[in-house]
Amino acid sequence: MLRVASVPASHIYVRHLAEPGGRDGVRRLPDPVPADRRKVPGGWWPPVMLEPGWVTDNHDRFDVFHVHFGFDAITPDTLRQVVVELERHNKPLVYTVHDLRNPHHSDPTAHDKQQDVLVTAAKTLITLTAGAARVISERWSRPAVVLPHPHVLDSVRIGRPRPMQSRFVVAVHAKSVRANMDPLPVMDALISVVDALPDAVVRLDIHDEIFDPENYWYAPELGAALREYDQHDHVEVRVHPYFTDNELWDYLASVSVSVLPYRFGTHSGWLEACFDLGTAAVVPTCGFYREQRPCEVFDFTEDSFDPCSLHRAVRTAYDRWAAGMEAPRARWSDRRTERDRIARAHREIYETALK
Repeated sequence: MLRVASVPASHIYVRHLAEPGGRDGVRRLPDPVPADRRKVPGGWWPPVMLEPGWVTDNHDRFDVFHVHFGFDAITPDTLRQVVVELERHNKPLVYTVHDLRNPHHSDPTAHDKQQDVLVTAAKTLITLTAGAARVISERWSRPAVVLPHPHVLDSVRIGRPRPMQSRFVVAVHAKSVRANMDPLPVMDALISVVDALPDAVVRLDIHDEIFDPENYWYAPELGAALREYDQHDHVEVRVHPYFTDNELWDYLASVSVSVLPYRFGTHSGWLEACFDLGTAAVVPTCGFYREQRPCEVFDFTEDSFDPCSLHRAVRTAYDRWAAGMEAPRARWSDRRTERDRIARAHREIYETALK
């Protein structure tokens, strides 16, 4: 059995890199629990494996060290210490470049410096799209293996018929309005396009923590501006806590279109969930979302926004819906075959890194 210290291990993306039942011969160590017990649901944050000394104390428990994400708050100097420990104990580093631009950082400088450490030190690089691999090659002169994002939902959810929809629901989930989100211009544009479409509404969801003065994400002025959209005809604003996984899947299955209001970013698990459920996705031109799965695209970056392109994307999805046509959707048989291929590819990467 090949043992991998994965950062993280319990995230859904990483769990679905493995063949069910361990048939790929890879065992990923469970995420260590922080000493103060702080963690997000799933238990992978903050990443204890990236603390100085963890590799030295645990090097006999793993063969390969694989970093995915979770190093947002780790300094480049700390990452260098981890790399030194890996080299000292002859443990190869594999790094999957999920984010060329961190969606939580308004300034890319810190993430760039972190990636300089990881990309330079990694024995092998992986990424999710050819476009991201091209940027990696241009920036660091390193090749990256391109492997797609595996399925997010399980076989039952993927195979479940979509609920009947009497309305065309265009959804924007602002979440807690992280750094790469700019929902206001997107909402302004959607209101005008939906007003012209029969049986169409816009649904805006917001996490309630942006209204909590004690919360890190507290943003009362932005929250008030978002709530104002509820005054428009054909707009529904819903404020609520984080969805559980099942609540999130039910929400995504209940809407016709999910619009991603991202000014910057790289890849998206949200988009993969939409594909699993057959919810049409409308994605921005920034990053490489459009390379992941079939979707509609609108011009939206840090420096540009073309409302007409958003109108066209939503109208295309609407015309498909009005004609009784389904949005692009994953089939479980294809997702299962893809997952097995991804798992085998990771096994081969780990074996090669150990040579």
